[in-house]
Amino acid sequence: MAEESNKTSLLPVDSPFAKLPDHLLIEIFIRVPIVKWGQLLCVNKYWADLFRHDCLWYAALIRCFPLAGQGKRWPGPIPRGMSKRRFIALYTSKCIFGLDDELGEVVGHTYMFLKEQLEISTLPPSSGILHGTMIDQFIACGKSRDRAHELASMIWIAVIDNLEENDQTFLLLKRVALEGDVFLPYPYSRSFKVEWKIFERLFTDFRDCLHDSDYYDLLGCAKQKFPQPIPATWLGY
Repeated sequence: MAEESNKTSLLPVDSPFAKLPDHLLIEIFIRVPIVKWGQLLCVNKYWADLFRHDCLWYAALIRCFPLAGQGKRWPGPIPRGMSKRRFIALYTSKCIFGLDDELGEVVGHTYMFLKEQLEISTLPPSSGILHGTMIDQFIACGKSRDRAHELASMIWIAVIDNLEENDQTFLLLKRVALEGDVFLPYPYSRSFKVEWKIFERLFTDFRDCLHDSDYYDLLGCAKQKFPQPIPATWLGY
């Protein structure tokens, strides 16, 4: 009785949706535009519960990304997870990087891994460890050292761009920018573009958060790292 109540709440008594079995509801839901799924969750508790089950996410995964149904081995240190995480990884990769193939899933999972690790409220792992894990993941998936370095740099830049503008992000970027330089062989060292992006966000989006001592510490660090002149926008002009 309670299940029936959850299934029909906020639906008209004579609504055909109130009598549909789960497998038909799932087939309907996965054909609704993804941006509308949040509205489906609000209709009733029963529908919201369906989105917590792996069967819905697996059906959505196969419909939206047919190649994901091929059972291929998943090597590397970054786990792939269940159908929901795989769907989110592929959807993220398609929206941010324009990739929806096998490489897209690896890129999506690696993007999620880096973003989640950086957003840990307690002290996250050092950026060198995170970068090395990403490189190992791409090499394990058969990518060359050059391609692994290129993909990892692309993901770093996308994650930095998509971090929220808040105190946690400011402290994170400042910590990463001031991390001591440790010599790591290629491709385990972050690219010039990634280092530049970190300082760019600090000096543009978080300029007002910097005290004088922080500002001059970061400015001195930037002058040591980069051979070209510091942009005027970083200097507050």
